[in-house]
Amino acid sequence: MTQPKKLAILVGGGPAPGINSVIGAATIRAALEGIEVLGIRDGFSWIMQGDIDHVIPLTIEGVSRIHFRGGSYIGIARANPTLDPEHLENTIISLLRLDVSRLITIGGDDTAFSAMKLEEKAAGRIQVVHVPKTIDNDLDLPPEVDTFGYQTARHLGVEIVKNLMVDAQTTSRWYFIISMGRKVGHLALGIGKAAGATLSLIPEEFGDQPGRLRYVVDTLVGAIAKRLSGGRKDGVAVIAEGVVLGIEPKDFEKLEDVERDAHGHVRIAEVNLGEILKMAVQERLREMGIKITIVAKNVGYELRCADPVPFDMEYTRDLGYCAAKYLLDGGNGALISIQGGHFVPISFADLLDRKTGRAKTRKVNINSTRYAIARRYMLRLRRDDFEDPHGLAKIASSTGMSPSEFRKEFEYLIESEPPALELLNGG
Repeated sequence: MTQPKKLAILVGGGPAPGINSVIGAATIRAALEGIEVLGIRDGFSWIMQGDIDHVIPLTIEGVSRIHFRGGSYIGIARANPTLDPEHLENTIISLLRLDVSRLITIGGDDTAFSAMKLEEKAAGRIQVVHVPKTIDNDLDLPPEVDTFGYQTARHLGVEIVKNLMVDAQTTSRWYFIISMGRKVGHLALGIGKAAGATLSLIPEEFGDQPGRLRYVVDTLVGAIAKRLSGGRKDGVAVIAEGVVLGIEPKDFEKLEDVERDAHGHVRIAEVNLGEILKMAVQERLREMGIKITIVAKNVGYELRCADPVPFDMEYTRDLGYCAAKYLLDGGNGALISIQGGHFVPISFADLLDRKTGRAKTRKVNINSTRYAIARRYMLRLRRDDFEDPHGLAKIASSTGMSPSEFRKEFEYLIESEPPALELLNGG
């Protein structure tokens, strides 16, 4: 009698709270069906090289309590087998040598793409499903469905920002907090809005075209000026790291401390956004005779391996259970999701962006009520600031400018301001 084939689990990309819950739940579900489960260590790193020695057996006894903890029980890596056809073939052969016929990948958009290509290359020899994981919350799921790890990251991010808000007020300084989110601003907005930060800046504000450093700097300077006009020298801005992608390289040229390559070009990938914005804002403020203490702080690595909050613990155990059961029932080629309390598999084909050929990215909907409310609570220059002569005079005075001078310098910022929020009474 032929023995049941093995099920393997691997984790790609960066850490996110809840990985171990997926691993544990999937292992338990498969093991109860008599299926042997293997943990592939360090993502695709070893098996794409044809190395099958870096695997560990996963048992009910070994994983029954790992859902409480952050990190990854089987490691993690950003290795990408799709860049080289040989690596993709090695991955398939390695899994077959391990007697694996079912694979669960856990990761973000890059790992989802690798899972798609792997399933395609396997041509039915290996069933593959993907469990979406990223604190950036940017996989193309329905708006109400978060990627696992996001809620824990936001929760802990709020705790950090809450403490920094008290420090800012106590010491009369500003904090520029750079949040993870290389493509989107879900985490920065989620942290900033929940904590009640002074303002949040996200890449989606700048549209698809590259923005200008001056716009970002003036937005922050305008917020500082408005805060000063109210008698406060403190504030906290939460800024998604992806904002740097909306800034043209030439805008950094005048800044001396930006890292450059051998040809003298700015290394955008290596830009320390917090320090760059701090220097540029302070320079702009000095032109106005304003001296403000600004501290730049990155918040991200502190969040990725945190123990999951109960929401993510339960959510990820459901995802892990469904991933294993779907495979055992013959499912294949799908992203695993829970929507409205129900299991919903999403075909790999539906995840692709036809223009890029990559997994789709979910951005913050800046036309939504949620974002509109966030903007109303932010302290930043608004259209009504320029419509109120008395308010404008007060803000301008804090910068040493006349109202007309201030208007000339900063009124352009309101051109992209969302329209006024209107909530119609349906009753």
